Amino acid sequence: MTETVVPEPTPEQAALFSRVRRMMLIAGLTTALAVAAVLVAIGYRLYRAEGSSPASNTTATLPKGARIVSTAVAGDRLVLTLDIGGAVEIRTFDAKTLKPTGRLTFAPEP
Repeated sequence: MTETVVPEPTPEQAALFSRVRRMMLIAGLTTALAVAAVLVAIGYRLYRAEGSSPASNTTATLPKGARIVSTAVAGDRLVLTLDIGGAVEIRTFDAKTLKPTGRLTFAPEP
């Protein structure tokens, strides 16, 4: 059997091979870093996610004569606009627990 003899690369070819190897190493490390970042982000979102909250029956009391003008959801807040005897009031509640988080009352200037 005869073996094929591969000629030695010239210095320019050797330099080119080393540059290609270095660029491939950089590309491989960058790809590995990107995949690791995606996996970390997915893991963070999975472990940070809160389970679905149990359904709750809550009764909120309104002042006498008040009526709900509008409702809205803003992020994780439930927003109610109330008309209380001619004065407008906005009440916010946490959407998951339905606990009051704020109240904004509008009054005319004296």
